Amino acid sequence: MPELVFFSGTMDCGKSTLALQIEHNRSARGLQGMIFTRDDRAGEGKLSSRLGLVTDAVEVADDQDLYGYLVDHLSQGGRADYVIADEAQFLAPRQIDQLARVVDDLGVDVFAFGITTDFRSKLFPGSQRLVELADRVEVLQVEALCWCGARATHNARTIGGEMVVEGAQVVVGDVNQAEDIGYEVLCRRHHRRRMTAATARAGALSPDVLPIASA
Repeated sequence: MPELVFFSGTMDCGKSTLALQIEHNRSARGLQGMIFTRDDRAGEGKLSSRLGLVTDAVEVADDQDLYGYLVDHLSQGGRADYVIADEAQFLAPRQIDQLARVVDDLGVDVFAFGITTDFRSKLFPGSQRLVELADRVEVLQVEALCWCGARATHNARTIGGEMVVEGAQVVVGDVNQAEDIGYEVLCRRHHRRRMTAATARAGALSPDVLPIASA
């Protein structure tokens, strides 16, 4: 039976790499897929991973009907044996409904990839709708690590290495950016304390107690 599967995880845990692997495996068997993406780090109309792999994709617009797009593609003689939707957290809830309709009405598997929560630990609307509708939710087993070595569970937005908790929900950036806007994955403890790798290093360089000269 065709399924809507949501592969979720933090940033830097290999979601896009897995999406590219699924695309490779199926295309190697003669299948043809439709790849949707939104705000990929490599630019418009691209699906890329941090390992350097990249392929072309359909850039999704705010008001685009994904079900209608696929029906038009098929009616014009195109093939779509499966659908991959990367950066699915950026899709609108109604677009997730359209992907579910692709599964139910067209009998096509849909593999969606995305992070679940934003830098404030709040659910992305698209991810929330995926959790509500998906036949399966798969948490990726390649664990991203916090700077302390613990399993990273939260995504942090940083400016100049310092964590921020205010701003627009969607600002495109990447991990390990020391300047301007970047992102870092943290364990819950250090996300709660707003302690990034940069601020932890700065704290280690500053002694907690000043030395007192003896009389």
